[in-house]
Amino acid sequence: MNQEQRHKIPKIELHCHLDGSLQKECLQELLGREVDLAELQVEEHCQSLAQYLEKFDLPLSCLQTEAGLKRAGYDFIQNVAQENVKYVEVRFAPTLSQRKGLDCEKIMGAVLEGLEVGKKECGVDYNVIACAMRHLSYEENLRMAEEVRGFYGKGLCAFDLAGNEAAFPIEQFSQLLRKFVDMDIPFTIHGGECGRVENVVKAVEYGARRIGHGIALRGHEDAIQMVKEKKIGIEMCPISNLQTKAVKTLEEYPIREFIERGLFITLNTDNRTVSNTTIDKEIKFVQDNFAVTDEEILTMMRRAADVSFAQEEVKQKLRKMELDS
Repeated sequence: MNQEQRHKIPKIELHCHLDGSLQKECLQELLGREVDLAELQVEEHCQSLAQYLEKFDLPLSCLQTEAGLKRAGYDFIQNVAQENVKYVEVRFAPTLSQRKGLDCEKIMGAVLEGLEVGKKECGVDYNVIACAMRHLSYEENLRMAEEVRGFYGKGLCAFDLAGNEAAFPIEQFSQLLRKFVDMDIPFTIHGGECGRVENVVKAVEYGARRIGHGIALRGHEDAIQMVKEKKIGIEMCPISNLQTKAVKTLEEYPIREFIERGLFITLNTDNRTVSNTTIDKEIKFVQDNFAVTDEEILTMMRRAADVSFAQEEVKQKLRKMELDS
């Protein structure tokens, strides 16, 4: 698949963080100063997840006012529209935007307002996933969920559990996840990025319909069979996973194994700006390094429609996209 063909494909993205995906021009406008790309993007040879996460401090500082949040939502849609993305689920943690006293309801409303303006201009369908954070207390995460739940079906499509997976294993969040189930709001979970397959298995047992990253499934036949039978979406983010050292080498990355086992994998950027990536780049990356075929790329896009948290009418529209290579 050449560059023109990659760009032409109608795309779906399900795992992308707002704060890690703001364009340089947007941040310059919000900060009122010039911004060097080195402040926003990880170095080519990033050494760890901790080093990677340092790049979020600057954009997060811009997401503390309603004006900044609206501008960020609008910028995000403009960004993804440039590569023919037709549907995107963007995620962020409302609690991390409370430094200036905004409540999570106002924070979510502001982001949705900006996204909607972008949709009207660019024609990109969207939904938002609200992230609970592993380092926050049960009470803080529950309060966030309760403050934003009124947006479910009106722009909010799901919850997520994100943050330091190695330090905070999934078992610590069973009470919170039961609350998500009680609210009847679906959720995805960052799981298996740290190498512990139990985080993936438990996430599915607790009710997760998708898994962010899922690298730790590699080589675990029982777990692979379980997520396959349940049609659990696996949100793979290849370039980011190599940068954060979720895998140390290309040879360890399990996308080929997951394709051959028939898992419902999707291709995502994770953080467009921090990782200096796009879906076009991710497609080229997996085709160059893992012999992923054109038809396998198209299958990922079709399955992204199937495992998305979109409303049924949006799913039907996505399934009718012309996925011609």
